[in-house]
Amino acid sequence: MNCGRIGRRRIAKLVLPGRESQTRIPYKLNNCIKYLIMYTVNSKCVLVVGGGFVGMNAVKILSRKKNLKITVVDRCNHHLFQPLLYQVAAAGLSPAEIAVPIRSLLSDKSNVRVVQDEIKNVNPAERVVLGKNGKYSYDYLILAAGATHNYFGNEDWEINAPGLKTLSQATEIRRRIMTVFEKAEIEEDAEERKKLLTFVVVGGGPTGVELAGAIGEMTRFTLARDFRSIDPKLTRIILVEAGPRILSGFHEVLSSMATRDLESLGVQVWTESPVSKITSDAVTVGSEKISSATVLWAAGVKASSIGDSMKVELDQQGRIKVKKDLSLPGYKEVFVAGDQACFIDKNGESLPSIAPVAMQQGKHIARNILDELNSKPRKPFSYLDKGQMATIGRKRAIVEVRGFRFGGVMAWIAWLFIHIFYLSGFKNRVIVLIQWGYSYFSFA
Repeated sequence: MNCGRIGRRRIAKLVLPGRESQTRIPYKLNNCIKYLIMYTVNSKCVLVVGGGFVGMNAVKILSRKKNLKITVVDRCNHHLFQPLLYQVAAAGLSPAEIAVPIRSLLSDKSNVRVVQDEIKNVNPAERVVLGKNGKYSYDYLILAAGATHNYFGNEDWEINAPGLKTLSQATEIRRRIMTVFEKAEIEEDAEERKKLLTFVVVGGGPTGVELAGAIGEMTRFTLARDFRSIDPKLTRIILVEAGPRILSGFHEVLSSMATRDLESLGVQVWTESPVSKITSDAVTVGSEKISSATVLWAAGVKASSIGDSMKVELDQQGRIKVKKDLSLPGYKEVFVAGDQACFIDKNGESLPSIAPVAMQQGKHIARNILDELNSKPRKPFSYLDKGQMATIGRKRAIVEVRGFRFGGVMAWIAWLFIHIFYLSGFKNRVIVLIQWGYSYFSFA
């Protein structure tokens, strides 16, 4: 609307409340005032808890509607590309290459506000969210606070077996890995040195497999020439899985292929081996005690504890059970997605907590909100399975797409380019591509 030049002849009358007189104002200015009043009255507040894949994908769509007021709340000030977090833990990438400030990603969205805060409580009945630093009201709430590690009632293990969910955990794992090699270099006692050079990764899912493979590659190639008193290639790496095979979500053929690839990197794969105890210097697997100075946890996750404060129905992993449109039963203005949501698909199974699911759910919620604001009905969420993949090191990966399965170099190239494509920030894509290219040819 052009609210600039105002014609002299086109005027309107405005009756001011509480006065008998009438004040004459220009016609176009009158329309501008009406537009501003309508904008203010019709504007809705959308609160997004979590700056992960759900939040970022939802905000990019919602921000196109300028009369929406959007607030993104996250306890960290960066968006983290979690699928590459293990690369930071294994010293393959630096933290800045997989993390981008949320503010910079949304700096061109004038109707989006970013707040760093840790959410403690959600009150759907009053449409209020409580954080450490403030209170947030909303017309629509998108709850996607992610997940944390599940130690299955043994939370005291965490100090000796850190998980891999945040940047700080990745850098702590990297510190522990590099520190034990330095200690082993100057250690004279053979048994103590053996303990220092023994790594145990608990959990045979994609995270555990990728982490164990990265450590194996590091010890066989990257660190092979850096020490004088020890031979890093003699490092013992054990991947422990309680189930009958690793990567249970993949076909058995691909699981066997991944096992062979891990063994070629010096990783021992122990299946049907549940962990019963973890201390600062040992892991007990069944009746066998393994002396190890470095234990890493990748055995399971549970949803953020925010759901506990809402008095809603949860599944065994603490995920909130949602309706077909991803809304909370009884509160249609509240949406839950990503690692925090338990969504039952058409096969009667809950969707896995993986990045593709989170991305699609974030986009779907945003479109449903916009449709509702335009008086259109909501649509149920339907997940489009584009396949899954996992990498076991340089030139080693497995891919499964709708019954089509393959591994080796082509799978690794596919894995590389897909991860580069979804990595946030053009600069990060270029840096990571150069870094991987350099490592591919030199193992530096």
